[in-house]
Amino acid sequence: MKHSLLSLLILILPLTLFGQGNPVDLDYQVPPEEVVRIVDAAPLPGVSLSPDRSMMMLMHRRSLPTIEDLSQPELRLAGIRMNPNTNGRSGAVGFLGLTLKNLDTDMETDITGIPENARIGSVSWSPNGRYFAFTNTVSDGIQLWVGSTESASVSQVTGIRVNDAFYGAAMQWLPDSQRIIVRSVPDDRGEEPVVNPVPTGPIIQQNLGRSAPARTYQDMLQNDHDEALFDYYFTSQLVMVDVRTGTQTKVGEPGLYRSQTVAPNGNLLLVASVHRPYSYYVPAFRFPTTTEVWNLNGDVVHTVAEIPLQDEIPIGFGSTSVGPRSITWRNDAPAELMWAEAQDEGNPRIEVEHRDFVYLQNYPFEAEPRVFARLENRYSGVMWGHDGLALVIERWFSDRNEKVWMLQPGDPNAEQVLLRDRNYEDIFNDPGSPVMTVNETGNAVLLTADDGYTMFLSGNGSSPDGNFPFLDRFNPHSGESERLWQSVSPYFERVTAVLDNQATEIITNRQSENEPANFFRLNLTDNTRAALTTFEHPNPELMDVHREIISYEREDGIPLTGTLFLPPDYDKEKDGKLPLVVWAYPREFRSADAAGQQSFSPYTFNNISFWGPQWLVTQGYAVLDNATMPIVGEGDKQPNDTFVEQLIMNAEAAVQAVAEMGIADPDRAAIGGHSYGAFMTANLLAHSDIFRAGIARSGAYNRSLTPFGFQREERTIWDDTDLYIRMSPFFHAHTLTTPILIIHGAEDNNSGTFPIQSERLYQAIQGLGGTARLVMLPNESHGYRARESVLHMLWETLEWLDEYVKNASAEQAMAE
Repeated sequence: MKHSLLSLLILILPLTLFGQGNPVDLDYQVPPEEVVRIVDAAPLPGVSLSPDRSMMMLMHRRSLPTIEDLSQPELRLAGIRMNPNTNGRSGAVGFLGLTLKNLDTDMETDITGIPENARIGSVSWSPNGRYFAFTNTVSDGIQLWVGSTESASVSQVTGIRVNDAFYGAAMQWLPDSQRIIVRSVPDDRGEEPVVNPVPTGPIIQQNLGRSAPARTYQDMLQNDHDEALFDYYFTSQLVMVDVRTGTQTKVGEPGLYRSQTVAPNGNLLLVASVHRPYSYYVPAFRFPTTTEVWNLNGDVVHTVAEIPLQDEIPIGFGSTSVGPRSITWRNDAPAELMWAEAQDEGNPRIEVEHRDFVYLQNYPFEAEPRVFARLENRYSGVMWGHDGLALVIERWFSDRNEKVWMLQPGDPNAEQVLLRDRNYEDIFNDPGSPVMTVNETGNAVLLTADDGYTMFLSGNGSSPDGNFPFLDRFNPHSGESERLWQSVSPYFERVTAVLDNQATEIITNRQSENEPANFFRLNLTDNTRAALTTFEHPNPELMDVHREIISYEREDGIPLTGTLFLPPDYDKEKDGKLPLVVWAYPREFRSADAAGQQSFSPYTFNNISFWGPQWLVTQGYAVLDNATMPIVGEGDKQPNDTFVEQLIMNAEAAVQAVAEMGIADPDRAAIGGHSYGAFMTANLLAHSDIFRAGIARSGAYNRSLTPFGFQREERTIWDDTDLYIRMSPFFHAHTLTTPILIIHGAEDNNSGTFPIQSERLYQAIQGLGGTARLVMLPNESHGYRARESVLHMLWETLEWLDEYVKNASAEQAMAE
């Protein structure tokens, strides 16, 4: 039966009149001590390699931030959340210390001069690897610091306050490794605009017949005062900093710069700036943008593109903007621009021979741009090598096709050669991705052998037996590959860097079931290896947790997998069957073959995480994590046409598989997931009786609130109203009688998962007499970051599962 949109509103509106029930007066709670230890385990450091691969920077992380950290002032402007006190992104935590490791001598040195209680942004290396720079966030701003690998010390660049609130990187090294271009807060910007408490008139938006669909974005501009705040906080002054002398030179006038990149020759800047008119409907990345080439004095040398407000992009995954996009420098040339441009008005429904052209234009930009590549599908990326070699990638979502073209950017008459044409969902036949290196200007380019064309491919090596990463030598002219190295059991090891253009030495990242990921230098000539790091197990008391990859099939024969975790020392003969928690996230596929190709490794580190469900093994549960939930649509059928039916098949197969092992009690099973996994959870509880309870975190449950598509669904609610209703647990709340714990970040800004999604589902269940608990975590977004929030989430989860799953009586089961 067809449902009118009016009937949807009639169903929605009465529920908004209901209260949310009696609130529970409860402070932040803490789970059992063994779970707290998992949360508080020292995190492994981040790692950054210098461009010449001679140095490794260990970036020491702090533990979870506190709720006080997340309670700092915040402005929400055009889809960006920023801290007005620091003029940086909200919730910045950063690293607390740095250690430099010389990979030739194996010597580690703690960097000196770092301030106490530092909040270090990501390290940026100079192209020659002798220097590094980073930001440090303090209570009233963001500082710029510069360090030397020779002295292993750092110092602050005084007199500059970094503006790190807008898109892109706030700083970039010039190729000379002596200067940095930095976005700074203008010295004379004055006081923050003051809001007028007295309205001067209504806020009006209008549409005069044009089509302007958009996703359900959050934190949009709301009024004139928001526009004034946007101008005030996102306006930057570009400054050139000489790290040798400390000299600071202003470049150009202050502006709303969303990106600034240095040409490889070091003499020009590619600057993209945002300007009015703004929109209250789409984020800042769709605002009008002018892209220009400047010299280092800030003079405009060339205007590349003036793109108007992008609020009319058609709906669909193949949709894009009209005009030049993805404008960048060519990484391997002194000063040559590249961009892509749609030939179908950015509309995937318009049939054309070539959807995108890729253009090149060389300095001084007097000649007309020339077509570099003609693409059947959408431009997806480029990898530069030299005048005789570049790779251009195109993709098309609807059929999951990927093509890779080999081109000669230095020869306008050379033909583009098709190097690869494949379904990118077919992971078992993925030949890998080209290995990149960093050239003398600090830009990423293809690593090639002495002939300039033979390249190296690194891939996951997915197979029915698991992932076994590899490194191949590949001749693009003959198409022949030679396997140089591959990970072997009992380790999961992958290539991090190739150290020479013959691939005689590589750096890998290796882990095993009881060993965390560490870095090694491998000599492929004599098969020797040297450990570069020796990170230890963060929770050694959990080394005996049993983990195994299990394989099973759903009713229609599609192969499925999941990672089964069991408590330490569990003996099914002595301990009997355990309560089971299944945790999953659905994925759409266009073929059953692709859906059956699962990516996993039995040799990855058995890290018992607090974010997923693994920690529940410490509380007597069996856990099936990453239970595959493929949703398949072949031919003319779309995956979501049978979304619920396929979810049920997947879930039944998962529970049955663990039950048939004699481990799980199928009458005491729970389902859980985050985001789209929460959507899955609510649907399974509404449409089946497989589970005794559910945990739904940060989900969306009413698809009428995401009317222009969601996840991988391209149809709108007006294209198929029944589909949106069938897939929305909200409209089936009357059948959602299984206990459900709904957790949501009260400030969730993820597109589609508004906090109101959880609030309205709870109200519906409450109004219909179901069993539900709604937990809104203050100051949290889509993922939960504060230690107090995480611990409370775990406490709520355990309490709910213990009551409705582990300790559920036979009488309760019969009643349900």
